[in-house]
Amino acid sequence: MYCVNCGVKLSDTEKRCPLCQTAVYHPELPRKEAEPLYPEGLGPEIQVNPLLMQFIVTACYLLAMAVCLVCDLQLGDGIVWAGYVIGGLLLSYVVIILPLWFKNPNPVIFVPCDFVAAGLYLLYINLATGGKWFLSFAFPVAGFVGLVVTAVVVLRRYIRRGRLYVFGGAILAMGGFMPLMEFLLTITFPIPFIGWYLYPLIALGLAGGMLLFLAICKPARHAMAQKFFI
Repeated sequence: MYCVNCGVKLSDTEKRCPLCQTAVYHPELPRKEAEPLYPEGLGPEIQVNPLLMQFIVTACYLLAMAVCLVCDLQLGDGIVWAGYVIGGLLLSYVVIILPLWFKNPNPVIFVPCDFVAAGLYLLYINLATGGKWFLSFAFPVAGFVGLVVTAVVVLRRYIRRGRLYVFGGAILAMGGFMPLMEFLLTITFPIPFIGWYLYPLIALGLAGGMLLFLAICKPARHAMAQKFFI
């Protein structure tokens, strides 16, 4: 007897596949008592305190930032490169580690916070390098992407249906933003307007339009689901 999901060989007494946990059922096969082919466990499970692990990870982050700061102060006159490393570590901590402190982190809250943290990091880089690209390029681009991603997260969390409409609309919005992005590039940096926005605009437009078509046309949606198992 074999698992209908992953194909692993099973004994006649198995009730679930030991690899993928798929229920085993064969109405014509009589069940009998026998030893299973695979052991249920190789040893006792080790319970790890998640709060302790988060404290350890936080301590590692703080240690890495302290080492970077001390090395920069020892090797140069003041803070030269440590600010970029510390900012990157803080950004990764906000995005990856901070939600783990909460039992049920709400992405509607944390996703905008992630983009705010990314915007502050870009602002620091702009000020540290004496650039003039934050307000004219980084802020509008990061702000627009943050708004689109936040809207997708909010709609997917609080609205059960219409995921194809949500993702299709988001992709079309990103495609429509491409001309503005190239315009912002040309007014911020010495780059000529060459019309490269047409390529992502067409690609994202086709992808978003396809999703909206599948959302509207139910037979096509079912055919795609049966063809690609989605």
